Amino acid sequence: MAHMSGPLPIRGAVSLPESELRWRFSRSSGPGGQHVNTSDSQAELRFDLAASTALPEVWKERALTRLAGRLTDEGVLVVRASEHRSQWRNRETAARRLAELLAEATAPPPRPRRPKKPPRALKERRLREKRHRSEVKKGRSGRGGWD
Repeated sequence: MAHMSGPLPIRGAVSLPESELRWRFSRSSGPGGQHVNTSDSQAELRFDLAASTALPEVWKERALTRLAGRLTDEGVLVVRASEHRSQWRNRETAARRLAELLAEATAPPPRPRRPKKPPRALKERRLREKRHRSEVKKGRSGRGGWD
């Protein structure tokens, strides 16, 4: 992610246009020396998922469901980055996080697991071990002087 202008690729041919992304910058806590008090290096990226036209409808529904806990009341996804001293690097980090979040949230659900019959050898081994445990426990009763 070397450049920041232009669409933000999500997955496959789908990308978010710059017009649907809202940036906000504020003072960041953490390292930075004297420079930190004068620069707005924390980057906040807002994406209105509910009103987006860039995502296919199926993807949007999946993302709204899976990211419900992260969305604001209006359906806006907010990503913040403040770990770098440079605003530019924080912008890149926030954009990458948003892309990863959306790619994960819009991924198709995994194929359902098809239950399979347990192998015969596995069944036989389980029954053999059960018989063995039973014999061990039977051997403890009655004789041995521990009554």
